[in-house]
Amino acid sequence: MNALSALLDLLYPPRCAFCHKLTEDRSAFCSRCRASLPYTRGGGEKHGNFFSVCWSPLYYEKDVRASLHRYKFGQATGYAAVYAPLVAECIRERLDGEYDLISWVPLSRKRLRERGYDQSRLLAEAVAPLLGGEAVSTLEKPRNTPKQSTMGAAEQRRANIAGAYRVSEPERLAGRRVLLLDDIVTTGATLSECAGTLLSAGAAGVVCATVARTRD
Repeated sequence: MNALSALLDLLYPPRCAFCHKLTEDRSAFCSRCRASLPYTRGGGEKHGNFFSVCWSPLYYEKDVRASLHRYKFGQATGYAAVYAPLVAECIRERLDGEYDLISWVPLSRKRLRERGYDQSRLLAEAVAPLLGGEAVSTLEKPRNTPKQSTMGAAEQRRANIAGAYRVSEPERLAGRRVLLLDDIVTTGATLSECAGTLLSAGAAGVVCATVARTRD
């Protein structure tokens, strides 16, 4: 450990990205959480309109929920590197050979200015190298919408984001299958809207992956 690392550890002691407790080995993923997180195992599959399947390694509950909340709203951008191996392993096991390019669900410009970063882009840029690829932009969100988490039923969520996305570089999509990454999937309304937009622009198919999903 060099002097700078020692100083940083003293000022900002390493904490697990999930339970947020201090860790002794400077790891961002403690051994207790590694063994006890709510892994989906065979239950991480979700289907929706326009995307054929979405796979997630974790259920969105307890420490996973708290972790993703810090990631999205608490400037914990380093968590992308913790989530990435979990998501990449899930993709290798479940979606190998099912996609040609890797992309993400983007934030609106307004939300990006407020937050300062796009958490799904950070995730995609951390996951892609682990899969031997590169994350590329395919979508943009010109219309800001209320947060999906403030919406109620699935119908409200679908209506909230209808027409909110557009393809940024359609030449990338012709005949290609897209792996679309996001942080969380609940009803699947956002992924469905994005997938439909990609297919309308010429994509051959869309599969998805997220860090976590809600239980049915």
